[in-house]
Amino acid sequence: MPAKSGQRGFRTNTSPLSINEKDYQNISQKHEPSRKVFANCVRAFLVGGGICVIGQAIQEAFMAGMHISAKEAAPPTSSMMILLAVILTCIGVYDKVAQWAGAGTAVPITGFANSMCSAALEYRSEGLVLGVGANMFKLAGSVVVFGVVAAFIVGVIYAILGVGGNHL
Repeated sequence: MPAKSGQRGFRTNTSPLSINEKDYQNISQKHEPSRKVFANCVRAFLVGGGICVIGQAIQEAFMAGMHISAKEAAPPTSSMMILLAVILTCIGVYDKVAQWAGAGTAVPITGFANSMCSAALEYRSEGLVLGVGANMFKLAGSVVVFGVVAAFIVGVIYAILGVGGNHL
């Protein structure tokens, strides 16, 4: 039922609010929170560097403990970093660190593990196949496609320039 004009708390003017795009942009910019770009970059650098230092320490431990080369220590180091990222995601630590550090936690292998694990945790109530299996690769799928396409383009460029490996 329409409100009677003159009642308290009701608008008597029923015409739509009109504002042009330029005025809207000015108003929204005044109310937009300022971004601390430098502080965000420093946090991302420190956390991303810290993740890399942890990975290097794990690799050094594998090399010293098992008496293997860096090339042989790379696969177990990657596996350990994935395992740590998944464990920290499951207990809620990785997401809190990512919220504070921003892009610093997107270090390729741990960020990828976090995205897959987060999706699996989010959709686990829908079942293993239609929940976890179907939704876990939503973000990961685009990353894999980008990686394959980028590798193909780099391979074509290398082949054209005659850089590295055997050529046709």
